[in-house]
Amino acid sequence: MRLAEGLGLVRGARPLLGTFLRPRAAVAAAAPAPARARSQALVYAQHGEPARVLQLKDLERAELGHSGVHVKMLAAPINPADINMIQGTYALLPDLPAVGGNEGVGQVVEVGSHVTSVKPGDWVIPADAELGTWRTDAVFSEESLVKLPRDIPLLCAATLSVNPCTAYRMLADFETLVPGDSIIQNAANSGVGQAVIQIAAALGIKTINVIRDRPNLQEVVDRLTSLGADHVITEEMLRKPEMKDLFKKVPKPRLALNCVGGKSTTEMLRHIQQKGTMVTYGGMAKQPVTVPVSAFIFKDVKLRGFWMTQWKKDQPQNKDRLTGMILTLCDLIRKGQLTGPACTQVPLKDYRIAVEASMKSFISSKQVLTM
Repeated sequence: MRLAEGLGLVRGARPLLGTFLRPRAAVAAAAPAPARARSQALVYAQHGEPARVLQLKDLERAELGHSGVHVKMLAAPINPADINMIQGTYALLPDLPAVGGNEGVGQVVEVGSHVTSVKPGDWVIPADAELGTWRTDAVFSEESLVKLPRDIPLLCAATLSVNPCTAYRMLADFETLVPGDSIIQNAANSGVGQAVIQIAAALGIKTINVIRDRPNLQEVVDRLTSLGADHVITEEMLRKPEMKDLFKKVPKPRLALNCVGGKSTTEMLRHIQQKGTMVTYGGMAKQPVTVPVSAFIFKDVKLRGFWMTQWKKDQPQNKDRLTGMILTLCDLIRKGQLTGPACTQVPLKDYRIAVEASMKSFISSKQVLTM
């Protein structure tokens, strides 16, 4: 409703009583409504290459109301899914225009009178995707946020809700793993891969980690080993007969985690245990998963898929399960058993640098926007 309509001063509207009480006095002009507070956000109005379609814009901040939570964003990473959303190739696409970013951590500034789960000063992370975290601040609904302990490092908090949660669920939900069991994964240097290594090590589970050959191969091997990786091999080594020697030291894996597709997937399946499970959660090679018939007939392998966004959607009335997982991961962080990925912090205003860096091959550092 426009301001003039609200005052009863439009044609055909009944005037306010006060205008009759002072017929000879001039009616004072109505004071303009106070301007809404504004924030900055990375917005895209069409799909395309992120560096081209993203724009840093001033947005009006929504009113707090009774159930709103005003959050000042502190840090928000750039993940592959964020890039795919902007490109229009992801399975989940928000209405346009949209604010980029699905992950990050913020600090509560103010809460509405009906809000009970968080208070000013608390740290919060998104409960689900599409929140739009690449912004300085915003008013969100209470239901869209999960409270986070403040005694973990900022960058761990900012990168907690996607990759570590994905790693945790895949290790917990598909095979009953016990200490001494092994798993195999490709894309082991990815954010999920690094989290898998650390969580598995904390559980006493051995990891066989497959990475692409690269100029700084030894540097990457050393880093993954420092995180707790038991074995780090290249895609080429995965195909060699010498793999038999590796399985004299470690049992064949009951679980394979696939983020690549193509030949890498086929080779991992060759080494999986009888009745083992392969979970696909990504397709970096943009090639189909090819499974030999023999893997089904003679090994009775199970092929599954996992998408963290869908897992969250499947828990609409069970936010406690999400919160419990977050607290478990925070406990691992406190104990030094789970660290955040290597990160490069970039101010929001320099977003183009961060976006372009996040799309380069063999980049081991996650780009994190800071506000």
